[in-house]
Amino acid sequence: MQTQIRLPVKDESDPIFSLPDSAEAAEWHSLLWQGWQSFQRGEHPGWMRQSILHSWQRSQQRQIDPAHFSYISPPAEELAAILEYNAELVLVARSIMENLLAYNPDGHINLTDAQGVTLHYCGADLTPVGSILREDVLGTNCTARCLIEQRLVYVLSGENWKLDLRKRHFQCAAAPVRAANGKLIGVLTLTATPDNFNAHTLGTVQAAAEAVGQQLILRRLLAEQQSILETLNEGVIVCDSLGRIKTLNRYARQLFGGLDPQAGPIDVLLKPQNASLLTLPFCNDRELLFHPEGMAPVACLISLIPAPDGGRVLSLREVQRIRAISRKVMGSSASYTFEMIQGIAPRLLQAIQKARASSRSDSTVLLNGESGTGKELFAQAIHNASARHAEPFIALNCGALPRDLVQSELFGYVDGAFTGSRRGGAAGKFELADGGTLFLDEIGEMPLEAQTSLLRVLQESEVLRIGAATPIAVNVRIIAATHCNLLDAVEKGAFRRDLYYRLNVISLEIPPLRARQEDIASLVNTFIHALCTRLKRMPPQMSPEAMQCLQAWHWPGNVRELENLIERMVNLCQETEITLQDLPEEMTEHRHVSSSEHTLSSLQDSERQHILTVIAQMQGNLRQSAQVLGISRTALYNKLNLWGIDMAALRKS
Repeated sequence: MQTQIRLPVKDESDPIFSLPDSAEAAEWHSLLWQGWQSFQRGEHPGWMRQSILHSWQRSQQRQIDPAHFSYISPPAEELAAILEYNAELVLVARSIMENLLAYNPDGHINLTDAQGVTLHYCGADLTPVGSILREDVLGTNCTARCLIEQRLVYVLSGENWKLDLRKRHFQCAAAPVRAANGKLIGVLTLTATPDNFNAHTLGTVQAAAEAVGQQLILRRLLAEQQSILETLNEGVIVCDSLGRIKTLNRYARQLFGGLDPQAGPIDVLLKPQNASLLTLPFCNDRELLFHPEGMAPVACLISLIPAPDGGRVLSLREVQRIRAISRKVMGSSASYTFEMIQGIAPRLLQAIQKARASSRSDSTVLLNGESGTGKELFAQAIHNASARHAEPFIALNCGALPRDLVQSELFGYVDGAFTGSRRGGAAGKFELADGGTLFLDEIGEMPLEAQTSLLRVLQESEVLRIGAATPIAVNVRIIAATHCNLLDAVEKGAFRRDLYYRLNVISLEIPPLRARQEDIASLVNTFIHALCTRLKRMPPQMSPEAMQCLQAWHWPGNVRELENLIERMVNLCQETEITLQDLPEEMTEHRHVSSSEHTLSSLQDSERQHILTVIAQMQGNLRQSAQVLGISRTALYNKLNLWGIDMAALRKS
């Protein structure tokens, strides 16, 4: 006799579905057993849920034995890899599962991955870690249904395929755990007694599974944010309203030597000079000096913005690093070396030898020479041959700046130091050159007030920005250059005597081009080939007459004048040879005058040779030599200076 079904169990998708209460549980268990027997006879009970019947059919087709029950697990190595891969999922779900168990103290909650492998459980010891709960292994069960249908499901005890699972008389509810992209990554299953299982249980399980998914999403977002913070090339520190540090990134830890957030509030740890990070107005790119315990002072550009909880977010960029970037953008490096200085003239070789020697120390160098002789080239070569070659080379032409800007360019200024100053202040050339070399060209043009400040920097190795109260320590080597006679400027009161002696530690004389006639042909060919390479054309030849004319010219503009002339001739020359007709008119006219003066020049050469012979006989004694020659010692000095003869080298030879 067929049993009458009073209230069929509705499917989860039914908007008015209901579950049998605890009083009906035994009756439903009996009814489902009858449905199972009908199914075994090949019948399909119409009152049963279709999703359960379909699952029974699949289990039957797979020939899963309902009478044999044992949990199957992956091999130990494979299981270990699965658990490691899902460690974060377990970590997040564990506390949520324990909270859910509080409402079902006699129940069991298990978590599986997307392949139905049990990762973790709490409560009653029902499904060991590693148990595979898929339908193709265990037949119809609640976790398997959720994996297939990927939605909230429930299974009554009598709906399980395995007979041993039915005998437990537990009802189950399972809900999918999803990643941020909606993909199922696990299943959370609650197993409870009929007394603790109702429609509200399903909602609780679903809420718990969604909470696990949301926690995972939140953790990933936080991990991404932390990764971004860690890769930032600036320090970030977040503190609460009391100054307690909540977050800081790698750059901030490195900047302050492994800062310990637990060691105290931010002002105590960083010790900002004359300021408090908790009361400082919100700002962008403000320079601030920190004095952390046990460390050298650290200068930073900071920005302050409010945090949502009333705290503050502090970003820091080390001033020293910003300067390094600025120097790279400005091209603050030396490109010339001694090997690039071309020439064989004795005076040039002598200057190179002294310059090489000067590169082995940090002493100040004063380069004397006419405009266009290559003083900056020598300065760069000295820098590149020194121990500072990897550090910045900063050049400043003191004669090209307005008098009222020299000090701000050299020493920098603070925010609001003067009208028109850049907001936040600016570093001067001394700070930009820190660790390297500062080349001060045309030092003789520097205003007296700037000379006073420069002398202080040279003596104290400290820079005081305009408007600042605290000096900044710098380590800079000075190479100065001038085309004028600084001693004359000292006598006229235009240049400080003490600064002159401070600069004139190592003095180098860069010879003019007219004293290097033997180098002119080589320089001409070098300039022609370099220019024609850029212009992608065949280099023209220089006729012998044109070359003689160039060698006879007095070159008031020196090497710079020669290079400019070559560029002009190469651009205008239409032939394969540069002749006298391609030269400027003043040069060809000078050639005729020079030939008429050849006799006078020969007499001067004879006089020069005679004087050098006498000096050699007197073993370099200029007083005795002047007496033998019948001229004053001053006149002898003037002649030697005119001929560019270095007495120290002469005596040595």
